[in-house]
Amino acid sequence: MRELVGRLEALDPDAGAALRVITFFDQLIERRAGLENVVRGAAVLSGHPAVLVDTDRGVRIRVTPDGTRTELAPSEPQAGWCRLTVDSHITVWLEHPGPPGPVEAMVMERAAMSARTILDRTRGRARPQPRHDAELVEVLLDAAASVEDRSHAAKRLRLKPSELARVVAEFDGPLHVGTTSPESDSRAGVGPAVPLLELPKTVAAARAAAQFTAQGTPTDPGPRIVYAEDLGGLILLAAAADAPPDTVPDIAAVERAAATAPWMLPTLDALASGGSLRTAAAALKVHHSTLQERTTQAERLLGWPLRDHPGRVRLTVALMLRRLHRNKAQAS
Repeated sequence: MRELVGRLEALDPDAGAALRVITFFDQLIERRAGLENVVRGAAVLSGHPAVLVDTDRGVRIRVTPDGTRTELAPSEPQAGWCRLTVDSHITVWLEHPGPPGPVEAMVMERAAMSARTILDRTRGRARPQPRHDAELVEVLLDAAASVEDRSHAAKRLRLKPSELARVVAEFDGPLHVGTTSPESDSRAGVGPAVPLLELPKTVAAARAAAQFTAQGTPTDPGPRIVYAEDLGGLILLAAAADAPPDTVPDIAAVERAAATAPWMLPTLDALASGGSLRTAAAALKVHHSTLQERTTQAERLLGWPLRDHPGRVRLTVALMLRRLHRNKAQAS
């Protein structure tokens, strides 16, 4: 897509810029970004302060071209400013005298459409009261929201200020906040327990932990719930998993081994998770001698030993990288 945009901009700058705008806002929707990200994108892409107002829901967001959220003043667009209204109550405007150019018009159109999609998803069809939990969670996790707004959202969510809370990031995207562990059948990453007003700082950790989850099946063994604090420094792997999997030798080795027998992946997962061969055999419900034979075969296929600590660590990292790549492919 980047190459296509670059070629199109060389032929027709306005068309290339418009395609870049469309791609940007489509990606925001795919990532389930919040309203402020939409307004920030409009401001940065247009080079002018951007404003979103939803009169039915009481939403008012203003962001300057440097990405800073500021107070909304004036409360209404001045005569001649570029503006676009959808559904009679959602208005996007740029603090720039009109008429809008091709890029500015596209920015307003795509920002308004994106805002409507997000508002309908998180807050339901327009109705001012009562606020939905999804909206309250969005406010509580918004670092740019005021302390007063986040405190009010926490109160509406029935969260006590004295309690520590966690961000729970479901594997398919939605965020939740709670003071207890998620249900055992969930598939989610869980951020560290912190005071309520510090929760925005833990969103990235919860999302990263979600990337380490698995389906918990023979073809995708591993934990369905992963706590960020349990990963320690391994959480940095989430940011380093952009390299193609076929360029990481240990991932390729695991894939080759997995293709040889249906029991291979569960066995490798048990070896990486267990403290000893006997512990792994008990988890797999096989005889110790059976696991010995499987381990020998796995070592031959992988190309490194699995009966010592360095070999187990290497296997653990290989399995985690494989899981990260598979989860990233499923999400894209």
